[in-house]
Amino acid sequence: MRLGAVGLATLALGGCWADKPFLVALPQIPQDYRASATGPAHPPGFWAAQFGSKELARLVELAQEQNLDIAAASARIVQAQGQAEIAGAGLYPQVQANENASRTLSPGTLRAKEGPFRSSISNRFDLGLTASYTLDLFGRNQALALSGQENALASVYDRDVVAVATLATVANSYFLMLAAQDRLRLAREDIRIAENVLEAIRQRLEVGTATALDLAQQESVVANQRASVPALEQIVQQTRNVLAVLVGRTPESTNVRGGSLDTLRVPAVSAGLPSQLLFQRPDIASAETKLASQSANVAAARAAFLPTITLTGTAGVASQTLKNLLRPDALAASLAEGLVAPIFTGGNLEGQLLAAEGRQIEALEIYRKSIVQGLADVENALIGVQQSAIHEKLQLAAVAAARRAYQITEVRLREGTVDVVTLLNIQLTLFQAQDQLTQVRLQRFQAAVSLYQALGGGWTKERAALIFAGPAAGAGVAAP
Repeated sequence: MRLGAVGLATLALGGCWADKPFLVALPQIPQDYRASATGPAHPPGFWAAQFGSKELARLVELAQEQNLDIAAASARIVQAQGQAEIAGAGLYPQVQANENASRTLSPGTLRAKEGPFRSSISNRFDLGLTASYTLDLFGRNQALALSGQENALASVYDRDVVAVATLATVANSYFLMLAAQDRLRLAREDIRIAENVLEAIRQRLEVGTATALDLAQQESVVANQRASVPALEQIVQQTRNVLAVLVGRTPESTNVRGGSLDTLRVPAVSAGLPSQLLFQRPDIASAETKLASQSANVAAARAAFLPTITLTGTAGVASQTLKNLLRPDALAASLAEGLVAPIFTGGNLEGQLLAAEGRQIEALEIYRKSIVQGLADVENALIGVQQSAIHEKLQLAAVAAARRAYQITEVRLREGTVDVVTLLNIQLTLFQAQDQLTQVRLQRFQAAVSLYQALGGGWTKERAALIFAGPAAGAGVAAP
């Protein structure tokens, strides 16, 4: 089933049990995104490398290979594949081997009414095969098998949803740590600047051009700047621990050096066409596949109203002695046919069909919601990328202006031509503008990650199919 970008599609599962088409009205897919000009898609395959940090790329690779949430999701693929095999077992004959050896003591009182009574001992040896096969005339077993296969495929897509989210969390956490390190460096530089001003005020106090209040105010500025350091140190250290967990390691065995956001670059990402998103996000693929699974369950529930025909055959050998067990004369065989047709079930079959149809409608709405949510995620991410870039540009201008004002004020303070209150205000404005710039840069990097994630993080159905066809515990699929 491939609903794709079709506005109105008919979901027909094929076979004689698909006698009631299920009409699916998809959300209207726009021609292009409102917040982006139309262009070719899509993010580069291994998007983590596009930021220019080898350490980030290494962390993302480690998370793909060792993250415990991804590993647990991979284990659920194995479970789903096992359930799919169980669901498909009804399409094949069931063959069992049986062997029996018995020794029986029969009481003599069963052979005669009066004595003498003589007991008898007899042996019996049986060896044979029993085979049964349910004719799938109305497609019920085929529908159940298809449902199991679609559920197994959905588990692969669900694992990919976890992988894409996990890798985005790794990147965002790494950028958060770098931003905290930048803010920490700024805080220490601000402390140095504030201490220099404090020393200048002390000198003015000695010559009578400053007051004790001026000194106390600047001492307060220095104290507040020093007090900001522990909180930033906490963010750096705790984020390192978060990254350790994301790569499946203990904090003690993981070393993340970090660095500065200033050394990285924000890659340019084209969102492509909205219709492409239906084939780029694993959550949409998962919802589509689960809808196909529930539709197959509806077909199976309909077929349950029809008769079931089962063929059973046995073949084997039986003998009272082992030496005669394999003689042609010991051969025994039987063939039987049985038909079961429901007549009155007290509403059981009707209830099962109604429940299956309800689950089908629920799966449809979830599928529709995943499309709408995916398009909204991309729009929001595009807005975040655009506005954070504008914000950073404006904040850079604000920092430059604050720095020029501070430099002029500092010179005039030493010359005695400006009061301390003016210096304090300009000094605090500079400190706040610099700190805000770092936070705006963090938002810009995280907006880029959000766009990658909204576009599926480089995920493709072809890569997911490799996981489904091979060992379920394979490597990550969100990056090549």
